[in-house]
Amino acid sequence: MEEPDDSGSLKAVGVPRFDECVYRTLLGHRDATPAELGRELGLPADRVDRALTRLRLQGLVSRLSGRRRRYTAIEPDAAVEALVRHRTTQLEAVRTTAVELSSLFHSVQRGDGRGGAVELLEGPQALGRWFVRLQHQVHEEMLVLDRPPYVLAQSNPVEPASLAGGVRWRGIYTPEALEVPGAMEEIERLAGFGEESRVLPNLPMKLAIADRQVALLPLSLDLDTSRALLVRESTLLNALIDLFECYWERALPLVPGGRPATGGPHAAGGPDSDDPAAPDGPDEADRALVALLASGMTDAAIARRLGLSTRTMRRRTRRLFDELSASNRFQAGIQAARRGWL
Repeated sequence: MEEPDDSGSLKAVGVPRFDECVYRTLLGHRDATPAELGRELGLPADRVDRALTRLRLQGLVSRLSGRRRRYTAIEPDAAVEALVRHRTTQLEAVRTTAVELSSLFHSVQRGDGRGGAVELLEGPQALGRWFVRLQHQVHEEMLVLDRPPYVLAQSNPVEPASLAGGVRWRGIYTPEALEVPGAMEEIERLAGFGEESRVLPNLPMKLAIADRQVALLPLSLDLDTSRALLVRESTLLNALIDLFECYWERALPLVPGGRPATGGPHAAGGPDSDDPAAPDGPDEADRALVALLASGMTDAAIARRLGLSTRTMRRRTRRLFDELSASNRFQAGIQAARRGWL
């Protein structure tokens, strides 16, 4: 296996020679497992897997959803440019490499007919790559409607870097998204970096808009036959932005006061306590409960989330409804938002 020369390689932006070799090999496939790449390179699959993990953290590859570890390459002229912004040395050499890798990428991928205000993308790999590409390209604001099913793995290693760079990130989730194992933990982690998250039942679609300049709009929720529109600046893009803002106004905050909506066995009242009435004003346990109620999660899921028994959780819910003069969850959420609880 011949290693690339330092000039024209990705070493200048922190990608080791071996990792770059794995990346270049993956560019020759729409997607591949570590074992498949290892066989092609004549290397152990676990060594290739470690390289792919590092490449994913750098935003050069994405892991596809599913139990098998499958990866797909991110388009180089977007992913490499994001790395270049954090480096000042050998800038022109790295950009030359990005052009070279992009040429290889486009020689494998099907033509995409870019150039118009609306572009059709075919297949889950293209959808996943473009979502990551938008995260690399965004400078000021990202708007996302989030609901299952997912093309990429649940955790998002690119978003924290965007948030650290000053990007404002607003996400609206469906209750179904919160039921995915690990979803609430991931949302809380991203909230710690600065994501603003809200919840709204019955979102009919997925959507991502970067800097109000380009939108990614899946046309169906069927991953096997997924197609998506890439919408650039146009009246259609303006309509999608207005639609997001309408949903944002209707949605309720998911993480109270910017902190994770969490509880546990030692939260006020405990799972088997008599749950005495709360003092004036909500405590953190009440804030967490009302946020999760408004999210649309089931009673059982909320109880598990807060470390309560279902009986205690429902007793607290009835007390909150009385205090908020609400007859259902959504009314409780609205009243809580008006009182500044969320």
